[in-house]
Amino acid sequence: MSEKGLIYFVSDVHLGAPALKNNRERELRFTQWLDEIKNDVAELYLLGDIFDFWYEYKKVAPRGFTRVLGRIADLTDRGIPVHFFTGNHDVWVFDYLAEETGVTVHHEEFITEIQGKKFFLAHGDGLDASDKGYLFLKKVFTNKTMQWLFSRLHPNFAFWLAHKWSASSRLSKSDIDDDFMVVKDGMYKFAADFLKTMPIDYFVMGHRHRMTKQQMDGKATFILLGDWISSFSYGVFDGKNFELKKYNGSID
Repeated sequence: MSEKGLIYFVSDVHLGAPALKNNRERELRFTQWLDEIKNDVAELYLLGDIFDFWYEYKKVAPRGFTRVLGRIADLTDRGIPVHFFTGNHDVWVFDYLAEETGVTVHHEEFITEIQGKKFFLAHGDGLDASDKGYLFLKKVFTNKTMQWLFSRLHPNFAFWLAHKWSASSRLSKSDIDDDFMVVKDGMYKFAADFLKTMPIDYFVMGHRHRMTKQQMDGKATFILLGDWISSFSYGVFDGKNFELKKYNGSID
């Protein structure tokens, strides 16, 4: 990684979400943001749920998203590392994105050092020990046998089924976590427990669709990146400070 430039983090874009009506506008805004950061980005972390649904057959990949995929490929072609973390909506990423766009795919949390600071990076799903229902579903979704059985479905039916599931998700509801308190959240509690085993400077996650920058015990900072549904937010690290920002670019 270059010592010059900025490190960018973004999550929960949910491209192609059937529960949302402005998918084209959001995709154009996201690609505009990618265009604007390309001259100062040293490394880009896509921390899950970039796509609202993704499944790769051996010979079939999801239709659409060509603008976004092209921008990502342009970054990696220029030698800029791009890290793609699978989320609960795009968990079924296998080798297509890595081969076609050059991203490094992470299926689990990732600990790395960036300009002298230690980062714990993850989408965040599955870290809340109290969410028993989702933990069971994640075991089903990541089970190799279940993935093989799903791949036996015709793509038309498989994608229809997945989009029906997604259309009933919390994205279609306007009252998402109105009483959210970060210090009581299961992901925050996970981070607090993890600090007992290893020092971390920054925990950076998505999943909750909330923008949060919370100081923890010691020098650790817990960060939730927000989303590209209502806040159009992202994180940026300059080697000394981590900032949460909102992208205000408009689509003419």
